[in-house]
Amino acid sequence: MTKLASILGSTYEQKRIEIRIRKFELGGHTFKVRVPLVSESDEIYSRIIEPPPEKIDAIYIAMTSSLNKFKDQASEEFQFTETDIIVSGRSMREAAKNKAMTEARITEYIRLLCAEDPANSLAEINYEDIEAEWPLSVQLALVERIGEVISPTYKEARGN
Repeated sequence: MTKLASILGSTYEQKRIEIRIRKFELGGHTFKVRVPLVSESDEIYSRIIEPPPEKIDAIYIAMTSSLNKFKDQASEEFQFTETDIIVSGRSMREAAKNKAMTEARITEYIRLLCAEDPANSLAEINYEDIEAEWPLSVQLALVERIGEVISPTYKEARGN
């Protein structure tokens, strides 16, 4: 029990978890979201901005496998370096990192959803599970709504 919880009493302690749950509706379904503590938010952010290098490499290989046939035909459009392929001035390695970051953000935010049955948890869900359930447009809509719920803007907090 934290110092604040002990001061606020046993009634607060019983309701503490419920205080951190917010709801929103999307597509006719009501989702419940657990609002993370500041330390949890910091951990989530660090996992999003620094995806595992092996994940980035796997995405890079998948993205560039069809481009390798142009290696002998390097031009202004396709430039091959030791560690990257540049297509029309854009780094494929950077694109792979951006995709890995997007997948990590989606996964981390979906993990904040509360399961209908409290005995279940979304803590072990991965992006492949999410991708099998929803198309990217729904994933992005969910993440946007979760973001609004867990970090309301200044205007929403003031009620203007």
